Amino acid sequence: MLTKILSRGGPAAGYLVIRYLKSVTLLAATPISLLLGWIIPGVTAGLVKLANSERYRAAKYLGVPQAEELPPALPRQPGDVTTLFRDTSFKRSLRCLLMPVVMIPELLVAVIAVVGAPAAILGMLLWWLDPGNFSLMGVGVDNWFEALTLGPLQVGASLWFLGRVAPALARGHAKAALRLLAPSPDQLETARLAQRVEELTKSRAGAVDSHGAELRRIERDLHDGTQAQLVSLAMRIGIAKQTMAEDPEKAAKLLDDARDGAEQAMTELRGVLRTMYPPILADRGLAGAVSALAARCPLPVELRIGALGEVPAAVEAAAYFVVAESLTNITKHSAAGHVDIQLERRGPELYLAVTDDGIGGARISAQSDLLGRGSGLHGMLHRVQAIDGHMELQSPIGGPTTVEVILPCG
Repeated sequence: MLTKILSRGGPAAGYLVIRYLKSVTLLAATPISLLLGWIIPGVTAGLVKLANSERYRAAKYLGVPQAEELPPALPRQPGDVTTLFRDTSFKRSLRCLLMPVVMIPELLVAVIAVVGAPAAILGMLLWWLDPGNFSLMGVGVDNWFEALTLGPLQVGASLWFLGRVAPALARGHAKAALRLLAPSPDQLETARLAQRVEELTKSRAGAVDSHGAELRRIERDLHDGTQAQLVSLAMRIGIAKQTMAEDPEKAAKLLDDARDGAEQAMTELRGVLRTMYPPILADRGLAGAVSALAARCPLPVELRIGALGEVPAAVEAAAYFVVAESLTNITKHSAAGHVDIQLERRGPELYLAVTDDGIGGARISAQSDLLGRGSGLHGMLHRVQAIDGHMELQSPIGGPTTVEVILPCG
């Protein structure tokens, strides 16, 4: 019982005492702030930071999710009163000035809760050293009867304050701080839109970089592979044309080589095209394409595919490449013995999860590490973000590794 009272009352009393100290500081600084706040922008910015600090402490004490912060004070020049009174964050943070109004009652409750019981015990034991000058429950004690009756009564009252009154008062203060210092709905919407713009800016930049890298890769593949084959093909046909009349057998051999070169060039060209948009997606759909990837994987793959409905082509391609890159990474780096793939439609979104039982430790990085890991995951992330998707990697040391991807289909 006592442990429960202390576990509830201790944090509550501490919260109230800290609020009292902040209130005293705020009360002392208020006159100077009223005189100089409109001149010095840092004063009003500090008041907004104080409000955010109070909301953070209140949320932490109540054990609720982190409260939304007030946006920073609007930048302004010294003496710019117009901007000051247009600043919603500043006007809401002015409610912090209500703290000194309740600081004395809160401190009184905290002191009674914390000091009352120890003072009662000392008074019961030491009253005889100075009869009449030790008080219990506000009454001077000059005999053992008063000491043994008023002492336990004060201990009980102190424990009641510690276990009931202080927690209730602290909760009320914290809830009031969260409510009074909360951002306005317009501020929350503005903050949400600003965050959204920042996310889209980052994803757009990533998509542009990824697109540029993809174009360079395609150009390199065409230049080093298909173009070289076609140049060799043209040379062989030219030589065959020149030797046709003098040595038909040699010309026929050159034409056979040219035909083989043409077939090889077509094979390489089809490989490049597959990296742009795999034809298997058009032929068999996303479910069939993922099944084909799983069938070609050298590791055992457990495939769970739910109803997918109609999926946009860009989303199909992104999901396909995530599965393909994941299986490649697992085969090369994870030392896994089993892979699990889950693919399903969840409302307006496509959910994809690839899990392996390998060694873990995978990280998303723009540059490959010493083992050649990381850059593939970085490319997957850019591809997912380019279509406003979300990708999360969980890969503790020792495994397992899970890549979760959510792609919007709306």
